[in-house]
Amino acid sequence: MKLVKGIVAALVMGSVSFGVFAAKEISKEDVAKMHLTKLGSITTSKTTSPMDARHDLSKKADEMGGKYFVVIAGEKNEKTVHANADVYK
Repeated sequence: MKLVKGIVAALVMGSVSFGVFAAKEISKEDVAKMHLTKLGSITTSKTTSPMDARHDLSKKADEMGGKYFVVIAGEKNEKTVHANADVYK
């Protein structure tokens, strides 16, 4: 029973910490106001909802060392969502 409680606690803490360090979606106007540096571009194509796509883009931006991302294109097909974003720090 203690093992189950420990696993649940770890999952909750992991989900909370993800929100703290996740790259944030911003607008193109914010990029200009904040004088950010572009690190590159990312894409996602194997997601099934806009929220999944946003989560995947945030994760990929984190992996590049970015703090922010701007979605520059998106498309929803019958089963998948495709999105492109620029990453900034």
